[in-house]
Amino acid sequence: MGSRAVWMFRGLEGLFAVYKPPGVHWKLIRDGIETNLLKGLNSAPPLEPRKQIAFLPEIREGSDGSTELTLTATRLPILANHPLVTGPQFKKLHVGVGHRLDAFSSGVLVLGVGQGNKMLADLCNSQTTRDYTVEGEFGLATEDFSHTGRLVERTTYDHITQDDLERVLGMIQGSNQKALITYSNIDLSSQQAYELAVKGSLYPQGKSPPILTGLRCLSFKPPYFTLEMQCVNETQRVLRRVVHEVGLELRSTAVCTGVRRTRDGPFSLQAALTHKHWSFPEITEAIRQSQFSWRKRTPKEPQPQNKNTEKVRMKRKGAAGQD
Repeated sequence: MGSRAVWMFRGLEGLFAVYKPPGVHWKLIRDGIETNLLKGLNSAPPLEPRKQIAFLPEIREGSDGSTELTLTATRLPILANHPLVTGPQFKKLHVGVGHRLDAFSSGVLVLGVGQGNKMLADLCNSQTTRDYTVEGEFGLATEDFSHTGRLVERTTYDHITQDDLERVLGMIQGSNQKALITYSNIDLSSQQAYELAVKGSLYPQGKSPPILTGLRCLSFKPPYFTLEMQCVNETQRVLRRVVHEVGLELRSTAVCTGVRRTRDGPFSLQAALTHKHWSFPEITEAIRQSQFSWRKRTPKEPQPQNKNTEKVRMKRKGAAGQD
């Protein structure tokens, strides 16, 4: 009974991404997806129930008109494991959530099912970056740096130009680059540090504060502007604070009007399932397509060569040449 549902569950184990709309808590999204997956698993048609031989009493009439009670062997289904008796086979399904988004934010939210929760933990522990599109508005200041917070100040913004904004963004990115080099634990005078810096593959090792690995302006239409950020170990509140600091550096104020995550490691916005696609078949297909995407992590820092080992290798090479 229910072997088809078990087979469907095994095909469901893995990672997939959904698009979280703003104004919705991530727990509601997780619970809704879990409900849809349980419905899909329990809707699988059950196998034909096993049967057992039972001897049932039967009255037969003889040729002379007499009656006789006999036992007749009959095959009857065993209903002890039938879904109508035991209830649904799957009653709880562990759906894990990766890097979370607060209710104010939207964008890519990665989830894992079954064995996918182990891969989800590996993804969260890796130092892959996440991309955000952050929208801001000059001239306002609030307590929580968002446009929905309590207003505390109004300022002018007519003096701000796009060149001024680019200059401040470059200054902020420069300070974050210094922090990135500090927490990468790599000798700055080494060839390895130069090659990683050229490739843009420097990542912090171990725990580090939030770091912006990339920051640029996408749109500038005062009082509104849009920034693109690449981050490590960030929170959405930190991103809103960056917008606030940009306003202060420009001798004005600014609030964040929107935060949208466009990429979380190997999962992009194009691969995220919208609300109408949160069904069992489409989630299964998304998991199948992302089977290998989660393995695209940041390459580990190569181990430095042991000087003694290098000397031994050179001696062996010289001895081989003399022979």
